[in-house]
Formats: sequence, C-alpha cells, structure tokens
Amino acid sequence: MIRLSAIASTGRFLALLLLAGCATSTSLPLDTASPEKASPAAVPSASVAPEAAVAQAPARARQVTLFENLEHPWGIDWLPDGTMLVTERPGRLRVIRNGVLEPTPVPGVPEVLAVKQGGLLDVAVHPQFAENQWVYFTYAHGSRNANHTRVARARFDGQALSDWTVIFEVDRAKEDGQHFGSRMAWLPDGTLLVSIGDGGNPPVSLDGELIRHQAQNLDVRLGKIVRLNDDGSAPADNPFVNTANADLVVWSYGHRNIQGLALDPETNQVWATEHGARGGDELNLIEGGKNYGWPVVTFSREYSGGTISSEQSRPGMVDPKLVWTPSKAPSGLMVYRGDRFPQWRGHLFSGGLVTQDIRRIEVDDTGTVINQESISIGQRVREIQQGPDGLIYVLTDAPNGRIIRLEPEA
Repeated sequence: MIRLSAIASTGRFLALLLLAGCATSTSLPLDTASPEKASPAAVPSASVAPEAAVAQAPARARQVTLFENLEHPWGIDWLPDGTMLVTERPGRLRVIRNGVLEPTPVPGVPEVLAVKQGGLLDVAVHPQFAENQWVYFTYAHGSRNANHTRVARARFDGQALSDWTVIFEVDRAKEDGQHFGSRMAWLPDGTLLVSIGDGGNPPVSLDGELIRHQAQNLDVRLGKIVRLNDDGSAPADNPFVNTANADLVVWSYGHRNIQGLALDPETNQVWATEHGARGGDELNLIEGGKNYGWPVVTFSREYSGGTISSEQSRPGMVDPKLVWTPSKAPSGLMVYRGDRFPQWRGHLFSGGLVTQDIRRIEVDDTGTVINQESISIGQRVREIQQGPDGLIYVLTDAPNGRIIRLEPEA
C-alpha cells in the first residue's frame, strides 16, 4: 500500500484521495461535487493514495464557537485594532468589536446578486488601512441572466462605508449564478490578486461554445487570477502586458473556480485551491504567467459522469500539487505562520464544504505535499484564516453559520 509521503510529485496527479462525504443542502446551493470514486482507468494506479493517508488529526486544538446565526458568512479580515469584518452572502457586512458582534450590519453596501453562488463574497483590508481606511470587497452583480464578478473598495470609518467605488469587473456577462471565484490576497508589493471563476457548468455558453473554454483565452477575464494595483489598474509588470490581445490584468489562467487563495508571508509563495466538477479538486502553487490547464487537462468528470478531457497533463501546463477525488469542495485557504501552534508553522489549511472538515497539509521546501490530515468540523467550511492573535478562525456555510476558533489544548 502506497503512503502519501512516498508518492512521487511527477506528472499532473500527485495524489488521488479517496474521501467520503455528502453535501449539506442550503437555501443558496453551492458548487459541490458528487463524492464518487474516479474510474480506475482515469488515473495512474501508482499515484493513488489509500484512504488511510488522510489521517484524523490528534486532539491538539479545541474548537470554540464564538458566534452563531450568521447567514452564509463568506469572508473575514481584521482591522489594525483587531476589529473583525465578516461578510454575509445575502449582502451584509458585520462587525465584531471587542469580542461583541454588533447587531446592526454596516450601512453602505450596495445591492448584490445573492442567488446560487452569488452575493457579497470576500473582504480584504488594505495593508495601509490606518492611513487610507480602504476595505475591498468582491461580489456578484447583475441579474440571473446577465451577471459578473466585481471588485469594489470603500472607506470604513468604524461605523459606515463611504466612497464605494467599483475598481474592477469581469467585462463579459454570463448566465446563471455559478463560478464567481472571488477570493482576494494582497502581495508584498501592495498589489491585489483576485480569483475569477470560469463562468459556470454546461450548458452555460459564451461566444458559441461552453463558457468554461474562456479560461484558456487571455483576452477574457473568466477563469483567471488577476493582479491589480490598489486602484484597480493593471500593474506595469504583469506577465502578459506585452502579449498581443491579452487582457493586461491577467496574472495566471486555466482556472475553473478558485475559492481558496493564500500568500505565505515568509516564502511569498501563492497557493490556491480550485473546485473540480465531479472530482478533480486541486491544490496549486501559483506563479504569474502560467497556465493551469482547465479545461484542457483535468481529473474532473462531468457531473453526469461524462468525460471533460482525456488528458490529465500536457507540456506547458502546470500540474497541481494535490488532487482530491472525490471532491472535498475546497473553500478557504491559509498558510499558518503564527506562534500559537508552533508544530503547524508553514502548513496549509484548506476548508472543505462537502467533507465538512479542514485539511492540514504539510509541504516541503519545493512545494511537494508530504502529508495531510483531517480536522473534523461537522459543518460546511467556507473560509479559514489566521487571526492577528495567532489563532485559527473558521467560517461555516449555513443559514445559521458560525465563527469557530481553534485554540491550543490546555
């Protein structure tokens, strides 16, 4: 039996993790996949990790529920004074100050498209908030039949938002309410990465073909990670500024729907987790200018069971560091660099909507995955972040969602 730590990282498939789990239904359905095993012919047998490779975590952290009855919380960030900002997908920004959830949502959020996967999504505080008071948001805008992802910023004075300004939007409208992406991460140079979904599953189309194929087109913003200056303009050193017809904001491409995006503050590596369709969820180490393959290469299958692509790897396309089949539906990602859990420093933590857990993932200096274990939460995990106190904060996705804090065992 092959252990995960012994699996070679060559080829597109590092590990196929055989996990069980089922989605919890919500009033706003999310992009979760059927937890069925892939056909044995779909993956190299030498690359298959046994179920035992995903160990249950020992009791090194206790889970403390801090707040309940948040409606589909999606994003979380902190102000310099420790005030917590949390988005609720129906279109509300909540404030937790001095350990108290303020009863009234923050005024100043415009109407958002809160259907299916849409709504008010991520929140990111500007690195120089103390000087400029800017807070950034991603959200779905439009109607059921014509919608797209937007990025906006607004000034927050501690009580209300003002000067709400759209600084970026996907310039092609799509049907339905799927695949908005929308995770944000600040880079050390003060630029902002934003994930943009591919637009949706079949039969959603654009320009006479399935919309997901736009992930390979550099002149379309769907299926990309974009890199923006803090005013929404394109940095002059973006990788495709000298490529004919390419959109200047594109940083990487060939993505399906990234809902986990994290910077390692010590190595400056950028990591992302990406939803597959039926299986084929991915953990990727992201580099600007690279093509991550979707939908040309993938371990995903159609939700109907049909083939999306016969290829799992191709020269010129980056292989994932880890593949999950069946899907765990990854949402939320962080690299832990705090001091409250010293044994976890440098480890990645990925939330699971279907598996209702957190995966603690160890990687070596090359980014190769050497181990992972499951921390059961028992609810759909939407987001996970390290707080300024070095503890780990978890948002659960439900009409009565929670904020859970992981603390060291006494």
